[in-house]
Amino acid sequence: MGPEAGCGFDRVVHGTAAHSRLLAASPARVWSAFAELPLRDRWFRIPGEDAVHELDFRVGGGETARALFAPSGTPELVDWRSHFFDLVEPRRLVFGYELQVDGVRRTVSLVTVELAPEGDGTRLDYTEQYALTALTGDGSQDEAHLKGSLLFLFNRLEAALAAS
Repeated sequence: MGPEAGCGFDRVVHGTAAHSRLLAASPARVWSAFAELPLRDRWFRIPGEDAVHELDFRVGGGETARALFAPSGTPELVDWRSHFFDLVEPRRLVFGYELQVDGVRRTVSLVTVELAPEGDGTRLDYTEQYALTALTGDGSQDEAHLKGSLLFLFNRLEAALAAS
């Protein structure tokens, strides 16, 4: 989607999305859900044609998830790329990512994931500081989509941990 399709390139919307969840798995198991590609792929991948999902889980490494995705019927090339800045097993991940749709950078974010034992499980605290760089309208729809996507991802994470 380019400027001709209604994206706002004249300003950036900054914000923070935070989410906490109690997971019924140990911190080591939750860590594995981020660190091991077969488990990560169960909850974090882009569905669609020609899907690619690669993970180099180390400081200085990163992750790539890409696919031709058509949730609304119109195919879009979705490309997600991250870079790991800080990994403290099994307690903390800090990474940056960018999301492009059809070659247009839509989001750039810094994410911190903190894992702490709580009861028989793990408390996951997720904080994302985002910059929306290509807006749809005033950007409110983009912010709502980002925050809603997080809840969807954490539901998938919870299901992947329960199934493994």
